[in-house]
Amino acid sequence: MVKLKKRYSAVLMSVSSLPSSFGIGGFGDEFKIFIDYLVKGGFSAMQVLPFNLPDFGNSPYGSCSAFAGNYLYIDPVSLKNDGFLTDEELEECVYHGSPYTVDYDFVYKSKRNMLKKAFHNGFSKVENDVSDFAKSNPWVFDYALYMAIKESQNFTPWQDWDSGLKYYKTALSYSDKYKEKINFYCFEQYLFSKQYSKIKEYAENKKIAIIGDIPIYVSADSVDVWKNPQLFCLNDDYNPSLVAGVPPDAFSEDGQLWGNPVYNWKNHEKDGYAWWISRLERNLELYDALRIDHFRGFASYYTIEADANNAKNGEWKKGPAMKLFSKVLDRFDKERIIAEDLGTYSEDVAELLKDTDIKGMRVIQFGFSGDNNTHLPHNYKENCLAYIGTHDNNSLLGWLWDLSDDVRKFALDYCGFKGDDWGRGGYYSESCRAVIETVWKTAADVAVIPFQDLCGFGSDARMNIPGVPKDNWRFRTTFETI
Repeated sequence: MVKLKKRYSAVLMSVSSLPSSFGIGGFGDEFKIFIDYLVKGGFSAMQVLPFNLPDFGNSPYGSCSAFAGNYLYIDPVSLKNDGFLTDEELEECVYHGSPYTVDYDFVYKSKRNMLKKAFHNGFSKVENDVSDFAKSNPWVFDYALYMAIKESQNFTPWQDWDSGLKYYKTALSYSDKYKEKINFYCFEQYLFSKQYSKIKEYAENKKIAIIGDIPIYVSADSVDVWKNPQLFCLNDDYNPSLVAGVPPDAFSEDGQLWGNPVYNWKNHEKDGYAWWISRLERNLELYDALRIDHFRGFASYYTIEADANNAKNGEWKKGPAMKLFSKVLDRFDKERIIAEDLGTYSEDVAELLKDTDIKGMRVIQFGFSGDNNTHLPHNYKENCLAYIGTHDNNSLLGWLWDLSDDVRKFALDYCGFKGDDWGRGGYYSESCRAVIETVWKTAADVAVIPFQDLCGFGSDARMNIPGVPKDNWRFRTTFETI
């Protein structure tokens, strides 16, 4: 583990955005090259997006498992070098389309086919290692059983499975029937873990920390809800009765209807929040520090009727707050936890941050509206992370172009920009440099800069537009850039 300094800077970069020959970034040499890039730039950390398997919209913030790793990141070259693929099978993984975007249709198919061939070619050689890995990580078997059954059911949601498979306890009796498929999915997670461990070791040797990110919620169609339905607000047919989201805000006039089931916090409390403790433990094994998305949901959370068409008419409910976090902080170092405390703010969120003493976030792009906005850099306190933008924001250059003339002038004057060519992008963009330097100069303990903003990229490099269901999470860079 890399022990983070009191004051440091990081680059926000999704693994999927790294350059590669296979349609998506992963745990190959591209990751090591990027770590070297950070060392040369004087950075101390890389913040990644969640390692979870993405949902149907390719978002890593909704997943079929809160514990399993994204098989799309498994590197074909490493598999070939370890004897799991032939030269011809490696060539089949090569993507010949644009290097600037992820082609999810291609990579889902090619990486799955790759893993099937690797399993056929080499599982027998590592069967004992895979078995030991699964025994040491009990969630692996649950995930593998869930995925094996899901594959046999044509990938339909578990709520629609046959009655004997729909319930985890009865589904266990089918383990022998699906043994081959279960072995395959255990093998998948073994490869993910083995390859990432080598990346993590490389980063540690270079003294680069990796900051992870976990969504607060999981998908209704997930192994977590299938195995633990009592921990979620479900109706009699095991579909969500209440779903998560956020009310109307600057991103969306209808709010955001996420659709994830919300937690039954009373039942979590009964077993000492064991599921959450195990989830955080798993993630803090992967990362040196961990950003918890939508932290304000632990203070109070927004619930929406499952049949609603938008998020306008939801209801706020009280979260577990310190009932959960007193147990979390008994187990884990608070310096390794980061609170994404953005969005609708209230006194209970401020109180929870104060009680936990966990670092919160400030985003300069949010700072130039209202009177003396808390996101204006002169208001930053030491115990926070200062961001140019998050994965949900426009790129810095795109944001400047979208501002009204008066707000843009205010922002650029505030950041000390003296030129007249504010719209110029690229590596030497003076306007982008002025904003970045302003964030670097704040009292915040940590400064985090999206990779796209270091490069002065425009709106076409934006990672995600909240509330827009397609064409997100696709940005990639090239080897020439790093």
